[in-house]
Amino acid sequence: MSEAVFVDPRTGKAYPLTQPRWRSDAGNPLMTAELAGIGRADIDTSIRSLWRYARALPLAVQDPITMGEGRTPLIERRWSGARALMKLEWFAPTGSFKDRGASVMLSVLRQQGVRHVLEDSSGNGGAAVAAYAVAGGMKVKILVPAYTQPAKIVQMRAVGAEVELVPGTRQDCADEAERQAEKIFYASHNWQALFLQGTKTLAYELWEDLGFVAPDNVIAPMGAGSNILGCWIGFGELLRRGEIKRMPRIFGVQPANCAPIVASFMAGVDTPVETEIEATIAEGTAIAKPIRLKEVLGALRGSSGSAVAVPEDEIVAGLKGLAAMGLYAEPTSAQTAAALTRLLAAGTIKPEETTVLVLTGSGLKATQKIGEILG
Repeated sequence: MSEAVFVDPRTGKAYPLTQPRWRSDAGNPLMTAELAGIGRADIDTSIRSLWRYARALPLAVQDPITMGEGRTPLIERRWSGARALMKLEWFAPTGSFKDRGASVMLSVLRQQGVRHVLEDSSGNGGAAVAAYAVAGGMKVKILVPAYTQPAKIVQMRAVGAEVELVPGTRQDCADEAERQAEKIFYASHNWQALFLQGTKTLAYELWEDLGFVAPDNVIAPMGAGSNILGCWIGFGELLRRGEIKRMPRIFGVQPANCAPIVASFMAGVDTPVETEIEATIAEGTAIAKPIRLKEVLGALRGSSGSAVAVPEDEIVAGLKGLAAMGLYAEPTSAQTAAALTRLLAAGTIKPEETTVLVLTGSGLKATQKIGEILG
């Protein structure tokens, strides 16, 4: 297996993991070279956080920044007549799955001497990076689109992060972050390969949750694709290790109003396809130009999964249906339930299969928006 290095998948150039960087010399997003993975005997069961899988990471971390992230509940419910396992990722310190990536990424960066970080986010990523940076004694600045839900902005400011509201679209915010990255180290949850090393622990955790077998299907919201890539990386390591017999099918979900990855998937290409972008209630996945488009498409196709676009009314129906079960998810998370309804109706997923819905963020993150939806 490859040594632990960063790799630019588009040029093949490798870079040492020991030197902090957020992109390649060619300006491309980096990945971590394939790792051998770990077996069940390598899990430190005395640790109740994702750090129980520390031996799966490419670098040893002596003093991780941790607040108990990971080990989230997996509960079984019926959805559209099928068995559905809901992975409640909002049971994380800041209320979303982004804590996985933030914990690993910032732990490594702090160990390497980085003390001031920059992030851009529509909400959950910024909240996670803000909290973990502050918990680790680091200075942090978060750029957010001006339309971001107030609850998320308050959360970032409450922990002491510097927050700058950027007018315009989510893409405008990302572009501004790249400009400011010349002065502050860019610890972007979209660009950083180390963030994906955190999200891959979701795969290890599902494997452990299910008695050390893989689910048939995983359905996750998809904006920049960090959960899609995390599952692809993590389950890929388990497959190479011989711990699972097959790769789960991975399904990525986007709002029909902003579905660039779906457009490329359906066109059968790995390059951007011109598509109309409109506002969506699933703002966490409203990314018009995902930087890892080719890699995310490779994960979906390589797992025999698919990309699903869901219209606004179906997202609302998914949100209300989950709430009727007592599960208060933000609209971005509710896309997974809407997608499962579609995939069952199409016969793509069978009711008896083991299907995991990744509910990435709490409804408390979007109280104002949900209040508007409910009238």
